[in-house]
Amino acid sequence: MASFIIKPAHLRCVVRTGRLLAEHRTSRTPCSHRSLFPNSYSTEGDTKIPKIYTKTGDKGFSSTFTGERRPKEDDIFQALGNTDELSSAIGLAREFCLDKGHTFTYQLDKIQCILQDVGSNIATPRSSARESHTKKTQFTAQPITDLETWIDDFTKELPPLTNFILPSGGKSSAALHMARTVCRRAERSVSPIVRSGEADPDVAKFLNRLSDYLFTVARYAAMKEGSEETIYKRPE
Repeated sequence: MASFIIKPAHLRCVVRTGRLLAEHRTSRTPCSHRSLFPNSYSTEGDTKIPKIYTKTGDKGFSSTFTGERRPKEDDIFQALGNTDELSSAIGLAREFCLDKGHTFTYQLDKIQCILQDVGSNIATPRSSARESHTKKTQFTAQPITDLETWIDDFTKELPPLTNFILPSGGKSSAALHMARTVCRRAERSVSPIVRSGEADPDVAKFLNRLSDYLFTVARYAAMKEGSEETIYKRPE
């Protein structure tokens, strides 16, 4: 994995080769929650455009935020790749949801931003982190509480779940189910990192709750669109 993109408010940072390449963004971003990377990293006023490619990963190694060089197949980068893929899957689902006029898309916006914070925490292994690193990339439990609130709100409107359902219910719902399965994979890859003490426990808890949220909002999208969910039936 060459890089992991961090997107705090008005700033896009790329963690690569132990340094931050920052590009000031003039458009307003949906990430209004607390940024883990302060604006001191911004290159505001610097007109030089950084190159996307650095060639530092050509030999199969990448750097963590702490500057530690590890093979690209390391657990850290596997988890970062899965988290990045999860954000992309949610972004695709969001586009389908926007087309259908769903009102919960702002939640998907916020979740994508929080996943950047998840990535920055994973990219900062505690075994090589200084205090300044951990302060910038600590992950709190507030996003977990937000997910639980949203799940409870959707559940109140949904009919009781009495059967196993298959990923279905229209494009919005199916795409959200796809994101849910990617979320489960991201959670599986993060779990050993958390158990080893290299990442904050709330990161794994957030991903666990996020898969529940995506399942619930997928059902909600199907209901709002009037699309029928496919019920599991044992093949005869």
